[in-house]
Amino acid sequence: MAGYLRNFFRDALGIFSRELRLLVTDGGVMIIFVVAGFLYPLLYNYIYKNGVLEDTPIAVVDNSCSSVSRRYLREVDATRELKIAYHCTDMNEARELFQARKVNGIIYIPADFDDALARGETAKFSIYADMSSFLYYKNLLIGSEFVMLQEINDIKIERYSFEGMTDQEADQSVYTVRYDENNPYNPAFSYSIFLISAILMLIIQQVMFYGMSLAAGTMREENRSFATLPGAMRNRGVGRIVLGRGLVYWLMFMAIGLWITTVVPAIFRFPQRGDFWDIAYLVFIFVTDCVFFSMTWSTFITRRESVFLLLLFISPVCVFLTGCSWPSCAFPTFWKYFSYIFPGTFGARAFINMNTAGADLVTELDLVRAIHIQTMVYFVTACVAVYLENFVIRHRDEINRALIEAHARRRARIQEHGEKLAERLERIRRS
Repeated sequence: MAGYLRNFFRDALGIFSRELRLLVTDGGVMIIFVVAGFLYPLLYNYIYKNGVLEDTPIAVVDNSCSSVSRRYLREVDATRELKIAYHCTDMNEARELFQARKVNGIIYIPADFDDALARGETAKFSIYADMSSFLYYKNLLIGSEFVMLQEINDIKIERYSFEGMTDQEADQSVYTVRYDENNPYNPAFSYSIFLISAILMLIIQQVMFYGMSLAAGTMREENRSFATLPGAMRNRGVGRIVLGRGLVYWLMFMAIGLWITTVVPAIFRFPQRGDFWDIAYLVFIFVTDCVFFSMTWSTFITRRESVFLLLLFISPVCVFLTGCSWPSCAFPTFWKYFSYIFPGTFGARAFINMNTAGADLVTELDLVRAIHIQTMVYFVTACVAVYLENFVIRHRDEINRALIEAHARRRARIQEHGEKLAERLERIRRS
């Protein structure tokens, strides 16, 4: 047993050294790991450093010119999010200001706005947002809708008073249950706090996957493979390959993971309410999960440039599946189970709860357990992938010969079928 363990670790160390040399000499992979792993979190956070945008300039077109519309616009202008920079006479003037980038949104109130309210009908107004930045859209939507909800309650009170209710009765009818809105973990509705925590964990997953896939695609283009076993390890050593190769990426991304989850938030003064050792353990199991995940799925990468196509397709999907932009409880059944494929689904949710809300490992036990289960599953699949690829490499001649023979038999059957069909057509023609 001692000799087996000694050979096991010696072989794994040899594979580790070989993989490390290949990784260091591949300039493309190192650029992805260094630039994307260390610098991209800084760049992304710098872009959204001001997660709260105030006094977004907008233009308004008030065709109603009623007391209600003027009160609504006055309250919109008083919000923290919006500032009415221009009062326009028509939409053409507002559109020109919008195209000149003097305003980042437009509020349009139609002429029948006050008449619809007087008739007890639904009064409508329109908002147009500048989608060049999500912050503009968020401010226009939040500022206008919060005021709209308050106006709806005021209009209800006015109607109840007109029907003969006292002010107290009307107020109780509208505000049946009094409540105070409290958003303890993001009181300013900061875009950075809302999204960056999820993005930071996804950076670990995506950078590792793309880097490992890039290396795998390069080797396959050069008719090489990481699954090739040394001669002394013929017919054995799959686990050593997986662990030896994985250790290279694990050590590198433990450093990247701790940088992303502890140092980067401190630089940009993001909330850090979680215990350091809880977050360190989360990074430990999450990086391990990502190693086997990347090793499994990189098996399907045959060309180096395929990685960049996956970058455009998978990244937005992974952000959505974390549940930060849409609640996971509202996911359709397919997307709910599809999200279980990615480590970032569980890792991002756990990190958000720990770092932003101050949860601990016990509170996040379900997510931590899911990461452990996923790690074991992907370790098995990584071993199976390496074994199958090694099997194909060792039996490539036999497999190619079998494919050629199968193709020849198929052509012979097609030719025989064609001859029979030609004879039948000839008999039909003669008859």
